[in-house]
Amino acid sequence: MRTLEAFALSLFLVFLVKWVNSDSNSPLSRDQFLSCMSIHSYSSFINPNSFIHEPDSILYTNFSQSLSQNYRFLTLNFTSQSPILIVTPRTESEIQRSLLCSRKLGVQVRTKSGGHDYEGLSYLSSQSPFIILDLINLRSIEINLREETAWVEAGATIGELYYKITKSSKIHGFPAGTCPSVGVGGHFSGGGFGAMMRKHGLAADNVVDARFVDANGRIYNGRREMGEDLFWAIRGGGAASFGVVVSWKVKLVRVPEKVTCFTRYLSMSQNMTKIVHRWQYIASELDEDLFVRVILYNSGGSVQATFQANYLGGIDKLIPLMNQKFPELGLGFQDCSEMSWIDSIMYFNWKKGQPLETLLDREQRYNDLYFKAKSDFVKNPIPETGLEGIWKRFHEVNSPMMIMEPLGGKMYEIGETDTPFPHRRGNLYSIQYMVKWRVKEIEEMEKHVRWMRLLYSYMRVYVSGSPRGAYLNYRDLDLGMNKGSNTSFEDAKLWGIRYFGSNFKKLAMVKGKIDPTNFFRNEQSVPPLVV
Repeated sequence: MRTLEAFALSLFLVFLVKWVNSDSNSPLSRDQFLSCMSIHSYSSFINPNSFIHEPDSILYTNFSQSLSQNYRFLTLNFTSQSPILIVTPRTESEIQRSLLCSRKLGVQVRTKSGGHDYEGLSYLSSQSPFIILDLINLRSIEINLREETAWVEAGATIGELYYKITKSSKIHGFPAGTCPSVGVGGHFSGGGFGAMMRKHGLAADNVVDARFVDANGRIYNGRREMGEDLFWAIRGGGAASFGVVVSWKVKLVRVPEKVTCFTRYLSMSQNMTKIVHRWQYIASELDEDLFVRVILYNSGGSVQATFQANYLGGIDKLIPLMNQKFPELGLGFQDCSEMSWIDSIMYFNWKKGQPLETLLDREQRYNDLYFKAKSDFVKNPIPETGLEGIWKRFHEVNSPMMIMEPLGGKMYEIGETDTPFPHRRGNLYSIQYMVKWRVKEIEEMEKHVRWMRLLYSYMRVYVSGSPRGAYLNYRDLDLGMNKGSNTSFEDAKLWGIRYFGSNFKKLAMVKGKIDPTNFFRNEQSVPPLVV
């Protein structure tokens, strides 16, 4: 039966590819899309209506209502349109048919996995019509402890991956982010910061294989079929520019039975400026088992700093290490807690003491529903006067934040061209800027976005330059946007070299081979470069 279905599917794909290449200029209607999906279904047992959701469906309505909370998107430099359909495929063949029918009918595709998308490019579009390919039904995770690997479908969250790992082994983990509701699809393909990156690198550095679907509906069963250039591109270059990654194979890492976490809160009266200044010199040089980040914020009108750390070892080794390398922080035994690796994930996500099943919660529960973010990389320590200028600006709005995360260790051992993520040796730490607000009025929104842009301008002399670096997973449309399907490589360099440095040209060349017609595109996608 499977052989017969496979044969029928292959005939369907051959027919549909020819159909796609015949006439793609006819105007679109939802009925046309549904007809394409239904008539050419390779199996009579599959009803496209079960995974294609029209505007009058409950799923579509709920989805649209959740998007409307991001009111800031109304002020972006492009007009956000609503998708004509939301497609939630359950199989690779449903992805294939969705892509091929979209091509035939001239429909753009936005691929969504988790939903932590700072500029909404996975579910908003300036190019109409478009559909959303939501991978929420593709969430299986298979752990192989013998190989110390896991196959993770692109619609899973990193919380679901962590949960599945810890239910299978107490000595394995994975070096991805600290927010469980982030989807692996975007997280892996953009790089993937995490509290173990100084020991094991980015999430993308630990991807060893993938399954991929291109614009012609072809499935690439692993890196051998897709080739090393494409495999290189999707691990940090933003996979949505090239096609649809269906699943990722990742290398698990060994974790100790006990890790140690600490949180130290400092106010201005506790020598905060001098200690943050000192942190810049030592954070990237500490033992690779130790990750100490700084979170700066305005609390009740006073600027404060939180030092939060994860150490892959016990308190007995951490305290002497900190006393030797960073005595200014004044760390004591009372500040530290030993716990399992999985509990450290809960700790970093401010969910200490909650059940592990909390990791499976896919919903984003923000107290503040509107925000603007940016990013930077720092090569030389910011002087105390520069930090004081930041504190001054932090008093101008209610909810500013900066998260400073150290590089070094494994991050320096991996070359800047080994993956598309180039911000390696020579960078001390990354900065994520964020400002939040609760009021829906346009004036309030414009005030906070303007403040963020002014802070970013102030920081220019203190951060990397030529080009000024940025992190793809903290997407920022202020850096520039594509101008439709004909955006040139030279035009896109405005933002592309910020994210990818000298790797941007290679990414564009890979794009030119796998998707020369630029079917997969968004406001900051990699354009095809054919040489």
